[in-house]
Amino acid sequence: MNKIANVAQKAGLDGFLLLLISMIGLAYLWPYPGMKTSPVPLGEIATYGVSVVFFFYGLRLSPEKLKAGLSNWRLHAMIHFSTFVLFPLIALACRPLFVGHENEMLWLSIFFLTTLPSTVSSAVVMVSIANGNIPAAIFNASISSLMGVFITPLWMGLVLDDASGDFDLIGVVGKLSLQVMLPVALGLLLNKKWGNFAERNKTKIRYFDQSTILLIVYTSFCESFGEHLFSGFEIKDIVLLGIGMLSLFFLIYTVLTFFSRLLHFSREDEITAVFCGSKKSLIQGAVMSKVLFSGAAYAGVMLLPIMLYHALQLIAASVIAQRMARENLKITDSE
Repeated sequence: MNKIANVAQKAGLDGFLLLLISMIGLAYLWPYPGMKTSPVPLGEIATYGVSVVFFFYGLRLSPEKLKAGLSNWRLHAMIHFSTFVLFPLIALACRPLFVGHENEMLWLSIFFLTTLPSTVSSAVVMVSIANGNIPAAIFNASISSLMGVFITPLWMGLVLDDASGDFDLIGVVGKLSLQVMLPVALGLLLNKKWGNFAERNKTKIRYFDQSTILLIVYTSFCESFGEHLFSGFEIKDIVLLGIGMLSLFFLIYTVLTFFSRLLHFSREDEITAVFCGSKKSLIQGAVMSKVLFSGAAYAGVMLLPIMLYHALQLIAASVIAQRMARENLKITDSE
């Protein structure tokens, strides 16, 4: 249990998760400061914070990391197919199960989760613990975040256009490019000059990242609680949603394991495929929600599945990574 706790702590599952829950509680008890009618523009502050987050992300993303593992195209294709195609197709297949306005909104939030890119930090941490292909993990997790700027709005445009008919895809991609891609590009350009500084201060940068996400979560849930959008949800609904999110993780994990062995991937590549291809990014979810659902009272509802998936994927992946590490140790000892 201590080993699992240590892995969870490295992945940010301890204090950060508790703070996320606290932000939801604070939004429930005191929603006014985070609403659009508040004199303090917390939502706008969070928007600028997101750009700073991605600037530091680009600053730490050296060209060498991106070049590593480029030749293994089958592994890259599987990871990105899982992240951006398999996940959304599963959600679309489940759509008939969600009948009624409130359930339709819940399905939309789940579909939003499935269109998001993979995580960067926790995916690489899990691959490292399980002794997988670390350069490939860094490459795929990094590229996934950049691809998500364009692919997530495309997927959401299909269902939001169908629901409202007024989804501005070009405008959304433009906003995300300005808010995410431009800071990342600027960070990449300054990597040689300030990259070492960013690496030395990566712990402080991580705290800033987390603070920005906490602010986004707080303001999103303030609007939702202020508009009483959670009045139709009961505790059992949250529990069932959590079970569904965990089931989704293990379904994707099983499919990736099957095809990795069918394609005769090495053990290292299989580990990278199952961890990078089964994860979803809370940071990207918070960023996307700021643009896709800007000013919408239901933004908090949109973040609920990704928050549950974020927590549960880290717990499940921590246990699996530790088991893989033990198996790898046994293989090494036998040799």
